[in-house]
Amino acid sequence: MATARDLVIGYVDALSSAGEAMRAAFPSLERLADVLGLVRSHRISRSGEIGTYSYSVHGAGCLFINQEGSEIDVDFAADGAEIFDLWRLRLYGQCLPEKPLLNRV
Repeated sequence: MATARDLVIGYVDALSSAGEAMRAAFPSLERLADVLGLVRSHRISRSGEIGTYSYSVHGAGCLFINQEGSEIDVDFAADGAEIFDLWRLRLYGQCLPEKPLLNRV
């Protein structure tokens, strides 16, 4: 059984991989939060597929789904910082084959 620490590390790693895929597809992307500006300026669609990820921009954030079906949802602060919380960790953890301890809370 994975621990809560494992869950957070896995989430951060998965988010980093999604960010790498977005930056590979859109070299002008300096930080992941810039995807919101690309959508608002109609340079990219609100949802689509990038490499092995699908993405869907919502409000102040984005949901990424990798080819294994893991859901990585993130919001962005006004300064572009990536924000996640217990709900997002639980969403991510529920997609994993080995359910983390956090999902039993």
